[in-house]
Amino acid sequence: MLGLGYRVQLSAVVVLAAALAAHALPVADPTVEEMKARVSETSVGGRPHLCVQIAERQLAEADKLYTAADVEQAQTKLTDVVAYSELARDYSIQSHKYQKQTEIAVRVMTRKLTEVMHALAHDDQAPVQAAITRLQRVRDDLLAAMFKKGAK
Repeated sequence: MLGLGYRVQLSAVVVLAAALAAHALPVADPTVEEMKARVSETSVGGRPHLCVQIAERQLAEADKLYTAADVEQAQTKLTDVVAYSELARDYSIQSHKYQKQTEIAVRVMTRKLTEVMHALAHDDQAPVQAAITRLQRVRDDLLAAMFKKGAK
């Protein structure tokens, strides 16, 4: 039979080894396409969070593409940012979940797009401004759903 002290040390070594193994083998993040495919399979309550993640990833890609002066590809990503932000709003309002988190995420994305827009040439700013306007409408809809007039 093993002594209590030995068992505690063995347990500590096993836990440490498991932690190191988990840290050494990072789990690959799902691609945007995989995330898009999961939206329809996810419950309505989980969809807002997933849609926000897709929009945030696409915004990061759009930012990189704008920086690299690949305006056409960036605008494609920008279309996804708006579309998935609107889906997140719709699912959030429908399920009454993640409304606050969705509004905050959309606000952050709006600020980032404003920064991106100011770095672009004047001719390339119109689509970004249109996206900002649509994201502001998403925020307004979420705020209206969270703070209904006359509700106490």
